[in-house]
Amino acid sequence: MNQDYIIPNEWSIIEEGYNEDRVKSSESLFSIGNGAMGQRANFEEKYSGETFQGSYIGGVYYPDKTRVGWWKNGYPEYFAKVLNAPNWIGINVYVNNEELDLHTCKEVSDFKRELNMKEGWLSRSFTAVLANDIKIQVNTKRFLSVDLDEVGAIEYNVTPISGDATITFEPYLDSGIQNEDSNWDDQFWNTVNVLAENGQAFIEAHTMKTNFHTCTFMQSELFANSAKQEASPVIIETETKVSFKYVLETKANETATIHKFGGYVVDRNHDKNQLITAAKNTLKLATDLGFATLLTQQKEAWGNIWEMADITIEGDVKAQQGIRFNIMQLNHTYLGKDARLNIGPKGFTGEKYGGSTYWDTEAYCLPFYMATKNQEVAKSLLTYRYNQLDKAIENAEKLGFTNGAALYPMVTMNGEECHNEWEITFEEIHRNGAISFAIFNYHRYTNDYSYIPEKGLEVLIGIARFWHQRVNFSEDKQKYVMLGVTGPNEYENNINNNWYTNYIAKWCIDYALENIAVVKSEYSQDYERILAKTKFTEAELTDWKRVADNMFFPYSEKHQVYLQQDGFLDKELITVADLDKSQRPINQKWSWDRILRSPYIKQADTLQGFYFFEDHFSTEELERHFDFYEPYTVHESSLSPCVHSIQAAKLGRMEQAYTFYLRTSRLDLDDYNKEVEEGLHITSMAGTWMSIVEGFGGMRIKDGMLSFTPQIPEQWEAFSFKINFRDQILKIKVSKKGTEFELEGNKELELLVNDTKIVVKPNNLVTV
Repeated sequence: MNQDYIIPNEWSIIEEGYNEDRVKSSESLFSIGNGAMGQRANFEEKYSGETFQGSYIGGVYYPDKTRVGWWKNGYPEYFAKVLNAPNWIGINVYVNNEELDLHTCKEVSDFKRELNMKEGWLSRSFTAVLANDIKIQVNTKRFLSVDLDEVGAIEYNVTPISGDATITFEPYLDSGIQNEDSNWDDQFWNTVNVLAENGQAFIEAHTMKTNFHTCTFMQSELFANSAKQEASPVIIETETKVSFKYVLETKANETATIHKFGGYVVDRNHDKNQLITAAKNTLKLATDLGFATLLTQQKEAWGNIWEMADITIEGDVKAQQGIRFNIMQLNHTYLGKDARLNIGPKGFTGEKYGGSTYWDTEAYCLPFYMATKNQEVAKSLLTYRYNQLDKAIENAEKLGFTNGAALYPMVTMNGEECHNEWEITFEEIHRNGAISFAIFNYHRYTNDYSYIPEKGLEVLIGIARFWHQRVNFSEDKQKYVMLGVTGPNEYENNINNNWYTNYIAKWCIDYALENIAVVKSEYSQDYERILAKTKFTEAELTDWKRVADNMFFPYSEKHQVYLQQDGFLDKELITVADLDKSQRPINQKWSWDRILRSPYIKQADTLQGFYFFEDHFSTEELERHFDFYEPYTVHESSLSPCVHSIQAAKLGRMEQAYTFYLRTSRLDLDDYNKEVEEGLHITSMAGTWMSIVEGFGGMRIKDGMLSFTPQIPEQWEAFSFKINFRDQILKIKVSKKGTEFELEGNKELELLVNDTKIVVKPNNLVTV
């Protein structure tokens, strides 16, 4: 049974009713962020019940020493952890000296929490009877500013209902925090300075080992019934915490309010010796504007984001809520302003996966950012990997590769591999292919070739060298084979000739050879520079080509399909439909041994290759492979339903495509995998966007042109989306009557619609 407490709403995520069993799930679902920092939706006031506290700063991490029972050569020394950062949101609240804590209240009613996606804020309201029988009404609102991305703001209102009361607000900063997922219970933070002066407070702390210097800051304003109060706080300090105590005598049904401004400045952006000065400047900007003006600016900033990124769905509120939730959380995680940052699978919503960069960015996120931002943002994501090429070469050297072969990490913060399960670190090497594919995808979409001679070709060469060394020649098969790998389907480890891995390896080599030829003939200066830098030779190219042309692909004549790996047909082929529902999800119910021997597929594997290289195969071949593999797929990876939705739509199976779409768009809202309390699945949210744009919209690039084959689920009246294609904004609206195209800009655009060429002129509606 999936959870279903989130109330369907087109523009908001809403929870009504206080239920302690849902607190951790809601802390994930109502998370907020602004691309530079983010936080789980923890309560501002004390909460003594089960909670998962988390505030995170983009790019700040700790190398938590690897914890494995048996060390293997080539293992990374550490697993990078996004750090639970010093807490700035805390506000202890007392009513007649009784602390407000929902876990210990006698009664909590009218509880409502709302994440307003349209305007970018989080609110909470409730009525509570405290242990001392005083009844209060509480309303809070908070947001992380998109414009001033070092600042967050909180408005916290308390209204005594049962009589006059003394309301005490104790806003605080606390650097004595820990990560839930620490391997050795290390201290991650060293607090070096706690300072309170002139109504402002600062905690300077740096991370151990990585030595990121931060300053967490706060300043508050007090109001009685909206009238500003001049209040001198009592200051309470410890080695890792600073609190201000404000007391307001409040009449029954009147409201005591605190506005708290807080956040982080970091030495990634400021001189580490001037962090308090930087924090003071940031606080001045925030307090000069005030809460109301900052909130107005927030609404405008989110209005601008939605103007480009929104997808509208008419006639299906749950589907509409799902896609907007996904788009909002992607923008919470990464806005493209800082090329040093990337997109972690949990974003700023939890600690699983260490907040690091995975192949998800290149395989799933790049299309979303190319189409809803601009090509500079997409180019930043590619440049991120170029800047880490030296580390990728080092990673390969640790595993015994030579001559500039590059193996990009499965998990990274700075280019170093920091994932330490051997079957993934050493064997899930298909990740390399996604890095090359992103370069191809970027050029295909933007028509900007400049990245390849400037940076990309060096990456392609390093990756081609890796694949050339990773295969070996089988005398028996008279082909090149790839032994001991794990494909995208992590429910098969240490297998031979994973079809997807072999196929993308061949493609990477062919693509590198093709681009070497182009750069040699058309960008001779770049070619000479790259030749000198990488020291590649013509003889190497011949060796690569021999591998690419003679790669082995396991195939079943009986089933007329490529086999996911050599031994797939040796398994007991029982479909998911015949698997007892009580055994799901198998990753929580079965031993790993049992999973590895089963035919069950965690996520699209062979079908991932058919998704990437769709134009290499006929629709009949796709259908055959889809019908063979999907029945064994348990979709226990968040990255699986979106690929299947796109392919089901291509095959005209709209009911199936719609079911997969709902699963990917509401994966977290409905908690399909029973794990949402750990955080959200951010990178798969980009796949949700693709399932509408590429699945139902049928968007592709064909011969350098935008192409659409639109379809609409019968549950919908219409849907629409915008894309930025080569600096022209195109709006597409699909309904049961037809498809409308509208172009912003000043030059016309040629499109293919159902394989027929049409021309769209600016500001001129074309209906097909």
